[in-house]
Amino acid sequence: MAAVLRFLIAVLLFSSIATASLSQEEEEFSEELLLKPLADRKVLAHFHFESKAPPTRTYGHHHRLFPKALYQLVQKFRIREMELSFTQGRWNYERWGGFDPISSSNAKPPGVELWAVFDVPHDLVDASWKNLTHTLSGLFCASINFLESSTAYSAPDWGFQPFSGSLRYGSLPREAVCTENLTPWLKLLPCRDKAGLATLMDRPSIYRGFYHSQRLRLSSTEFGSTEVESGIALDQTLTVVLQPTTSHRASMTYSSDSVLQPSWSLSSIFGRKVSGRCVLANSSNVYVQVERGLMSELKILHAEDEGSGADNLTFEKTWNNPGFELSIAPNRVIKEVNILHDETSIVLYEYLIDNYSNSEPFDLGFTWKFPVVWSSPQAPLHASRFLMGSGNERGAIAISLKATEPSDGLWFADTIENSCMLRFNVFQVVPWYVRVYFHTLQVFVDGKPQSVTDFIERMRISPSEDKVSPGVMEMALKLPCCVKSVTLTLEFDKGFLHIDEYPPDANQGFDIPSAVISFPDFHASMHFLKDDSLNKSPLLSKFQERSPVLCYTEVLLVPLTTPDFSMPYNVITITCTVFALYFGSLLNVLRRRVGEEERFLKSKDSKKTGRLGQLLSKLFAKLRGKSWEPTQTQSASSSLISSKLIFKVILVAGIAAGWQYYSG
Repeated sequence: MAAVLRFLIAVLLFSSIATASLSQEEEEFSEELLLKPLADRKVLAHFHFESKAPPTRTYGHHHRLFPKALYQLVQKFRIREMELSFTQGRWNYERWGGFDPISSSNAKPPGVELWAVFDVPHDLVDASWKNLTHTLSGLFCASINFLESSTAYSAPDWGFQPFSGSLRYGSLPREAVCTENLTPWLKLLPCRDKAGLATLMDRPSIYRGFYHSQRLRLSSTEFGSTEVESGIALDQTLTVVLQPTTSHRASMTYSSDSVLQPSWSLSSIFGRKVSGRCVLANSSNVYVQVERGLMSELKILHAEDEGSGADNLTFEKTWNNPGFELSIAPNRVIKEVNILHDETSIVLYEYLIDNYSNSEPFDLGFTWKFPVVWSSPQAPLHASRFLMGSGNERGAIAISLKATEPSDGLWFADTIENSCMLRFNVFQVVPWYVRVYFHTLQVFVDGKPQSVTDFIERMRISPSEDKVSPGVMEMALKLPCCVKSVTLTLEFDKGFLHIDEYPPDANQGFDIPSAVISFPDFHASMHFLKDDSLNKSPLLSKFQERSPVLCYTEVLLVPLTTPDFSMPYNVITITCTVFALYFGSLLNVLRRRVGEEERFLKSKDSKKTGRLGQLLSKLFAKLRGKSWEPTQTQSASSSLISSKLIFKVILVAGIAAGWQYYSG
């Protein structure tokens, strides 16, 4: 009896442990929205959706929330990491910031950008990449399959991501982004755009913005490449920069000659309200971020109001201050812990969507009270790229890097005798028809030419091969912190394409993808006090990760020598006209019936002779003593017709032979 009780207790304990482990390994989905006023009178809206699936070994192949199409994608091609982005417009680093998690992780180049890391043998990476591009092209209704060609993608070593050998990178700068790409992206969400924060994604409101980027990031530990199996994580982000409508009050000019920023609300910038959260989401939150530069200006206004008798409240804990006012009181105010300067920190106002429903929708309003001018945090260097030279034969690519003003201790303090060094990496892919001569690399520091070896720590060059692979350049440079500007130049020759390789709009020019500038010593991250509720927020968890600061340069438009496509058109047109006349006349002669010609000629002769002719013919027959036979006329006419037919055939054949002789 005691043995039976021990067995039952063991079974109960095992079942409870199994139930607890299964409850811990469940699929998760969360939705969050970040709203941030920008310094140039615009509003940033950043949607973040995260879906997690437990490891297949313990959870199985069937999922309730995680999209089946992406799970099969990971299993089929053994993907460790993948990122796909569709972008319209270009991120303005000078006005919208370049030293924060959103600009470093979600500011993408125009068009389509795709990179993937595979957990397959080295000789199968290219085949997996090609199959992946075709699959994503059908899944997102885009021309991603153009990246299958070896001339459209590259294999970075260390300049882009630290995945040597198994990483493939490609971009399509000219790919147009429209609602046909957004709809498949929304179908990956459990509630799609029917409930939750995704209902704000009104197509006209999003696509009339200044910048729009939808991103999909996959990370998997399914194939034993890491010791900790966390399953599959999917991050879907949509970053939009919108311009609020300017009201009469916003156009008021104050004594400082500054104009009040336009106030806005969710219904004014999106045209919709939030009627509640997605029922399948574990958390649904909205955050309003006030960046560090704006907080410092608001503190000055707050200090002036305090001197005039205003309430002395803790400034970071208030949501109604002299600078702006929120229409709804936040559920919580989160302050960043700034390690460098405790005086000014980023402040987040949190709203829980669980408290709202169809009867009481969520429509947050942001009203400015006084014009405020501030600047967004910048990366150590501002990068831009342009073309030099003229003509259709040769030119040069120049990458210009200018130092920004140090703010918030982002730069090192000691700049004496080159003791402070600034390091950055340059990654650039150039198509094969732009034949870059890498030995012509020149470095200009503060406008003066310098030796390349003095500033380049390491370099990896992969020259292009005609119609086989593009050119890849990866450089790691170091500069003294006192340097104001640095320029890199590379000369190139323009190649010639076959007529079949030109796109329909060849006269527009050919695109060179954006170059990537990264700063390995700088990381864009936020620091918050340890709180269990903060750990449950995927968006704030992403903000606390140490992501490297990087930026993308402009897309270059290179004009190549383009043939006159009208000349082949003219030749084809005149040739087809001549052949149409030739074959038309020949078929007309060959298919005309002899009987119809005889009747036509007989009627024609009868009209010409008439009765007088017939009487004369009968009279001549009687004088000769012969009977009158009308068949002779028919036979004569038939012989005449046959001779005319032969003459026409010979004439047309002669014309054809002469044309063939002279054209040949």
